[in-house]
Amino acid sequence: MKKRTLAKTPMDSAGAHERQLNRPGNETEQLIATKAYELYEQRGRIDGYDLDDWLKAEAIINGSIE
Repeated sequence: MKKRTLAKTPMDSAGAHERQLNRPGNETEQLIATKAYELYEQRGRIDGYDLDDWLKAEAIINGSIE
């Protein structure tokens, strides 16, 4: 009998990422994600800087910069 596999969709990946962020023990990642979104909003919601926002938020949360 053939084994049936389900193809992952982008929604499946996004859902898995959301579950990972909400899992106990990932408070730091949640703080970073929230701060990164704040930075995105402060910039006027201009796309294309998600990595920059994440890295800056990570540095802020970890205490490297204010």
